Amino acid sequence: MILLDGKVTSASAKIRIISEVKALLASGKRPPHLCAILVGNDGASETYVSSKARNCEEVGFKSTLLRYPDSVSEEILLDKIREINEDSEIDGLIVQLPLPPHIQVQKVTETISPRKDVDGFHPINIGRMVQNQPCYLPATPLGILLMLEHYGIETSGKKCVVIGRSNIVGLPMSILLTRNNNPGNCTVTICHSKTKNIEEITRTADILIAAIGKPRFVKASMVKDGAVVIDVGITRESSTLTKSGYKLAGDVDFEQVAAKAAYISPVPGGVGLMTIVGLLQNTLRAAKGEVAFWNGELIS
Repeated sequence: MILLDGKVTSASAKIRIISEVKALLASGKRPPHLCAILVGNDGASETYVSSKARNCEEVGFKSTLLRYPDSVSEEILLDKIREINEDSEIDGLIVQLPLPPHIQVQKVTETISPRKDVDGFHPINIGRMVQNQPCYLPATPLGILLMLEHYGIETSGKKCVVIGRSNIVGLPMSILLTRNNNPGNCTVTICHSKTKNIEEITRTADILIAAIGKPRFVKASMVKDGAVVIDVGITRESSTLTKSGYKLAGDVDFEQVAAKAAYISPVPGGVGLMTIVGLLQNTLRAAKGEVAFWNGELIS
């Protein structure tokens, strides 16, 4: 069994990003700038945003964090997003999820300019992804592609099963792995809460991607010998054994499944670290003007 180590893979990717940032600075340009908006004080969100800020500093990016109480109105939040859309000094914008119930996530997503949508959630970026056009890919699927590439895992002609159909991971992951790219050219099946005989389906997978948000859902009986298993899930569980009072659990029963898998990603220390790399890569591309959109005029 080979561990798909997010620490190793992300470190390698960040070396390349650092080199590109140095080249930008040497050409007289400013460093890439990522802005994050955090609403409320959700513990997991605080952790994610802090991690993103640390990683920005590590690769030479500028980062800005804007905080709002969970009582902030939707219109105030949308106005701030529109303001950032017009700020030429900011390349990428993320609004950390989850948001309070009175704020519509879809409205927030669609208000962010697709030019600065480095999370890759805007319908324009998703549509361009489907058509295999230049865009900002959703950060987690992008991170998974980079991990597969780093470890030289062959995907062409392989059977891939994705458990989960979210717009953030499951659906885009299935599309990316079917495209005529490398990694790609898989035959993909999506499983979800209404799938019957799910174990029969998952046991056919050469590559199994678990993104369902249910701790230890994937058991050894669901995995065929020699499969590549990628665990996207991350759930906080209470624990009296840790200083923080919680521990992180993935969607895969790691100890069981590791004995059968050829490759497996851990939680923590796996896909989560690569999600941040995907975000950094998108922000770098935004700063370099590598993606152009048609919105009545060509803009980059």
